[in-house]
Amino acid sequence: MKVLTVVGARPQFIKVAAVQRVLQADPLIESFLLHTGQHYDEAMSQVFFDELEIPPPNLNLNIGSGNHGQQTGRMLEAIEQTLMEQRSDYALVYGDTNSTLAGALAAVKLHIPVAHVEAGLRSFNRHMPEEINRVLTDHASDLLFAPTETARENLRREGIPEERIYLTGDVMFDAALYYGEKSDRASGILRQYDLTPKQYILTTLHRAENTDNKARLRALIEGLTIVAKTTPIVLPLHPRTRAALETTGLWAQAESVLKILPPVGYLDMAALEKNAALIATDSGGVQKEAFFYQTPCVTLRTETEWTELVEAGWNRVVAPLTAEKVSEGILQTLGARGKTIAPYGDGRAAEKIAQALKRHYDETSQIDR
Repeated sequence: MKVLTVVGARPQFIKVAAVQRVLQADPLIESFLLHTGQHYDEAMSQVFFDELEIPPPNLNLNIGSGNHGQQTGRMLEAIEQTLMEQRSDYALVYGDTNSTLAGALAAVKLHIPVAHVEAGLRSFNRHMPEEINRVLTDHASDLLFAPTETARENLRREGIPEERIYLTGDVMFDAALYYGEKSDRASGILRQYDLTPKQYILTTLHRAENTDNKARLRALIEGLTIVAKTTPIVLPLHPRTRAALETTGLWAQAESVLKILPPVGYLDMAALEKNAALIATDSGGVQKEAFFYQTPCVTLRTETEWTELVEAGWNRVVAPLTAEKVSEGILQTLGARGKTIAPYGDGRAAEKIAQALKRHYDETSQIDR
């Protein structure tokens, strides 16, 4: 059985690290790893392959950045060609990026079964490109690996046949368990930037709905400026966010009040997350990582896919409409503790995914015979 995996962006590298380790250890599975090049910067790509010990991609398309249609179209053409050349039995895609959608579309048009890791997530905000990507990918997929019961229920409500849905748990939880201890040993980032555990707030900002909206970006920076008067704020800076800050004239203010770091690798990020007093983010993955490390979180968006964390009190959603809303939401959440919950499985999601793929392959092979 040959599985062609499509990845392209930072969150996918974390997930693929957990799954590839299991796939490559199985003698019955031949694995081909394709990197679209969606994230191509050294700090956003290669460092994750190195730290997470992911084998080098069998092929890097080096697509790079571009408008959504342009980027997805170039990926679609190249992935289709690779799938035909490799004669793959499955296309395995992750999450909600343009790489995800391109991989799913290329495969389904070639009648190659699509397996979607992290299926069923919904923000119910169709203005988000990620929401469109994940909905279309789910409805094109043959095997849908739902990380939570909520995700499974979303798929059921949309009419996805029950036999296609697999409740596996979350592969990011697998990764957090496997690499969390390593980050304690390998990361020196707190010492490097003179950070005291539980005495700083970690912030990440990268979503287009925040970076491309001048009013929201101003509200975020001014709100963080208010909070920084009492608690230091650490901001590993996404290249898109830096460009937006410079374009809108907010860079000087941000640089003067926030401790701005270059993009960091997975192990350094894990160390920052574990030791923060609070995390304020617009990232889906960082919300979960905050919970894995029992760090309270504020989501700087109008909604979240991870509603179970809001219901349990680990996460608060704060729409970044004014500086006051941002600062109040963060300050009121400092020191919060949520209920004890375990929504993301037992740390064996990758094993369940590999087993489901093999079982599906055996069953469909028997039908073909």
